[in-house]
Amino acid sequence: MQKYPVSPKVIKGLSPAALAGILKEVFGNSTAPDDFVHATFGALKDLKVKVDSKMLLVETVMDPSVAPEMQQETIRRYNQFLERSTGYTSKERAKKLQQAAKKGG
Repeated sequence: MQKYPVSPKVIKGLSPAALAGILKEVFGNSTAPDDFVHATFGALKDLKVKVDSKMLLVETVMDPSVAPEMQQETIRRYNQFLERSTGYTSKERAKKLQQAAKKGG
């Protein structure tokens, strides 16, 4: 399970319904059979997301047998989803994660 920090300006409006909307826009589908919101697309057999405190919890199950073009499109959409749901670009997320690792949390 990956944990991503969420921007203070984004966290206020990041409800399960909002997550489901972002997943539907980016991946074309979303379901919420449990505490997590799920989506599938291309190389993602299952993408589970949930907001916990000020963090976005993400768990993925990948399918390595898809074509390379679909793998690239999956990664592009996954990064688009993370940027919209956390409020941070990939570089900003990496920097935040490095800072958290240095602090031990």
